[in-house]
Amino acid sequence: MTDRELIVPPQMQAIVERAGYVPAVKVGATVYCAGQVGRTPKLEVIADPEAQFVACWENLRIVLEEAGCTFDDVVDMTTYHVRMSEHMTVFREVKDRVFPRGTCAWTAIGVSELARAGLLVEIKCVAVQRETSATSG
Repeated sequence: MTDRELIVPPQMQAIVERAGYVPAVKVGATVYCAGQVGRTPKLEVIADPEAQFVACWENLRIVLEEAGCTFDDVVDMTTYHVRMSEHMTVFREVKDRVFPRGTCAWTAIGVSELARAGLLVEIKCVAVQRETSATSG
């Protein structure tokens, strides 16, 4: 039997109630994050692309933090983009401001649509929690 911990940050309880899934599942030191998007805690899609991308990364940060991880712990990431060629420059600019460059495997996929109208990107990742000096030493 696997040791599974459901990760639900308090500010994301609404998505569990509405959509019936959890933002992440932790098995041992590995965290499997469901795709995060750029919406408000009230599940409203953010219209401005740059603001949506910022919110998307922030939502991912919140999930990882709840699981005891940071962006530095991400080992694999997949991003799904609506109108990828139109928005990739801005997406990369936001990514480069908030996410460490060159630290994980990354696949970017263009898609025709996401779960809600107006969403432009969804970020899914796997992180592995690092040992702390207290437990490794």
